[in-house]
Amino acid sequence: MHEPIQEFVDSRGLVMPIDRRGGIIRGVKILGVASQNGRTYLPEAIERATPLYEGAKVNVNHAKRGPAGPRDYRDRIGVIRNVAARPGEGLFGDFHFNPRHALAEQLLWDAEHAPQNVGFSHNVLARLGRRGETVVVEEITKVQSVDLVADPATTAGLFESTGNDELREGAAADEAGRLESLTLDQLRQARPDLVEALLTEAAERIAVLEGELDRLRLADQIRARRARIRRLLAESGLPDPEVAGAPERQIVSESFLQRLMQAGDEAEIRRLIEERAEMVRELAEAERQSARPVAREQNPFYHQPQGDVEAFVRAIV
Repeated sequence: MHEPIQEFVDSRGLVMPIDRRGGIIRGVKILGVASQNGRTYLPEAIERATPLYEGAKVNVNHAKRGPAGPRDYRDRIGVIRNVAARPGEGLFGDFHFNPRHALAEQLLWDAEHAPQNVGFSHNVLARLGRRGETVVVEEITKVQSVDLVADPATTAGLFESTGNDELREGAAADEAGRLESLTLDQLRQARPDLVEALLTEAAERIAVLEGELDRLRLADQIRARRARIRRLLAESGLPDPEVAGAPERQIVSESFLQRLMQAGDEAEIRRLIEERAEMVRELAEAERQSARPVAREQNPFYHQPQGDVEAFVRAIV
């Protein structure tokens, strides 16, 4: 497994030739063979990592949102070139910096008078192993960033103090890196209770969403059946319940529409509509052929109140 790691190294004890006009500090130390975090870098790991650092961009301070977080353009100060591995010492290179950067003069003063203040912190992905009690870096697989920092023995940024705020910021960056590489299997092993809580919460949310989906599906089915009923009513010459006036509503009453909505299938819907259409036709024909009122016992709606029947007849004639 490849894990994110953050290491610090300074250039104390080194003579670093400086090209002020060209903006170059030559021979800066980028990576040592042993870190202050107790890790040891295998010689072959350092050798193979050399091309990964060539052209690496250098920023001031750590990323505010973790090792792989976005960088502010104002933080960019330079680039590392001519990277080479020195046996038993680590990686070295030339730091090409912007001589017009706001911190360029302070960087040059430190390089000339206090090289212990000129340090780099690299954030990389690496494959780790163990040799007894020692954690060893077997391979560096990706260089995420190289940051210019002050007091590399601490987690503080360039030209900042080593107070508690800065220490907490560096610890937070390390923690963010560990969380980014955390796998589900690792979480299950370390915090099965947390995984169980997350699964329970997810199941509850899924149940709520499924209930809402069922409600939407039912509403869609109801709309589709109402639309189909309106089309079948129109085909049979019956009024549209959505626009029918008060008399016509006697033909397509709410109780009749409810029977249509509860019908088992379309065949039953068609049968009920045809029966209602036939009834309307018979009443209309009887009204035309006879001037006398239809006898109560001959009226198919004799069970309805007289007022309802009269309104129904008026509606169809």
